[in-house]
Amino acid sequence: MKIHFYWTGMLAALFCVSAAAADLNRSDVEKRLATAYKAHPADLRRKDLTDLDLSGLDFKLGDLWGSDLRRSNLSNSDLSGLNLDLSVLSKVDFSNANLSNTSIFGVHVGGANLTNANLSGSRFIGVMDRANLSHADLSHAVWGADMKNQSMGLMRASLNNANLSGANLSYANFDRALMRYANFSGANLHNAVLFGVDLSGANFTGADLSGADLSGTRLEETDFAGADLAGTRFAGIKDKSKLKGLSSAKHLDTAIID
Repeated sequence: MKIHFYWTGMLAALFCVSAAAADLNRSDVEKRLATAYKAHPADLRRKDLTDLDLSGLDFKLGDLWGSDLRRSNLSNSDLSGLNLDLSVLSKVDFSNANLSNTSIFGVHVGGANLTNANLSGSRFIGVMDRANLSHADLSHAVWGADMKNQSMGLMRASLNNANLSGANLSYANFDRALMRYANFSGANLHNAVLFGVDLSGANFTGADLSGADLSGTRLEETDFAGADLAGTRFAGIKDKSKLKGLSSAKHLDTAIID
């Protein structure tokens, strides 16, 4: 019994140490950012920055490549143009953050809060399942499959069960992405590329899909009630009776279904 309590205590102590293992605190990060300039960005590379409040900071002169930011608060921060490849971003709060033109490759962002975030022009390959992207700006984003790395298997974006309600995805590319049961209600997908995407069970109620390319997509139980389908392309859909909500969709007569 004494041995049992000894090891229990040791494990608890180790857990407490690991839980407080961040390499830097907010003040340290602010100091590094304050002295950074373009030729010498703030060294935050591969740093453990878990569970920190980094909200409202300007990271444009920071190097966050490969950093561990799990559960950190980066709301209202400016990370525009950064390379966040191989960083760990699960459950990060990016609400209202500026992530425009960022590169996020090989990253897990599952469960993150990206409400109202600016992701316009960004490049993303990784996992963003169950993330909240409601009212986010993904216009002109390039989140399509990386066809140059097929020796490593198909590398693509995964947004299964993600919340994209009210988001701006106009002119974005999601080629071959996984978006099963994603919520696009009220979203703007004007001229978006969704070629070969798995949209099984997705919700497009009230969304603007005008000019969007849904060729070769999987659409089992996908709901288009009230969606604008003006010029939407559904190439490869042989039986449109399988598509839910078409009876209330707008401009269905101009949709290309073959």
